[in-house]
Amino acid sequence: MAAGMYLEHYLDSIENLPFELQRNFNLMRDLDQRTEDLKGQIDSLAKEYTSNARTLSSDQKLSLLRQIQQSYSKCKEFGDDKVQLAMQTYEMVDKHIRRLDTDLARFEADLKEKQIESTDYDSTSSKGKKVDSRQKEKKAAKTRSKVKSSDEDGSPKSAQKKVKLFQQGEFTAPASNFGNVHPSDVLDMPVDPNEPTYCLCHQVSYGEMIGCDNTDCSIEWFHFACVGLTTKPRGKWYCPRCSQDRKRK
Repeated sequence: MAAGMYLEHYLDSIENLPFELQRNFNLMRDLDQRTEDLKGQIDSLAKEYTSNARTLSSDQKLSLLRQIQQSYSKCKEFGDDKVQLAMQTYEMVDKHIRRLDTDLARFEADLKEKQIESTDYDSTSSKGKKVDSRQKEKKAAKTRSKVKSSDEDGSPKSAQKKVKLFQQGEFTAPASNFGNVHPSDVLDMPVDPNEPTYCLCHQVSYGEMIGCDNTDCSIEWFHFACVGLTTKPRGKWYCPRCSQDRKRK
């Protein structure tokens, strides 16, 4: 696939990404505002409780404490919702980053394949040129020998004809040279130092990855190539480290 096609498909996939991010950020801002309002209510209730603690009845104190507790519970719910939105936003961006890494890997593979084909073509062309040059040298040698023999026979007409043939063979126009095709080298993409790393290779996420079914796994995610996988296995899968730990137990 051409570079333009990779770029076009990727741009199409991220067309709605800015709107989705903006929506999530607006929701998080709204949750922050609600939390701040509740914190103000909690402060007012707390001041009312502390300033009138001696004059309030037990039922009034209990009612104020319940209102404060409910407000705190609501703040916690808003915080949990905000965390979920943040995780959703991260996964949304990470999904597109993984696709970009996959497309870059495929594009690099295509370039290498084209480079190999170009190298094979150049080697075949150079071999053909060598064979042609050897054949021309043989023909020239034969012509020289014929001219020499004709001179010894003393036949000037035959000698002139042979010399003319030799001169034509000697100054035959060389075959046109084919230029080498060198595709552009793939640039190394800069890696965000804050992006988390995974797998045994301690690299960022790219391509197809698989998660370890051990909930206590310290790495969690692995690249297919690093653990010797080409397709997703059936059933539960454990990474090499967790597999060794399970065998020891």
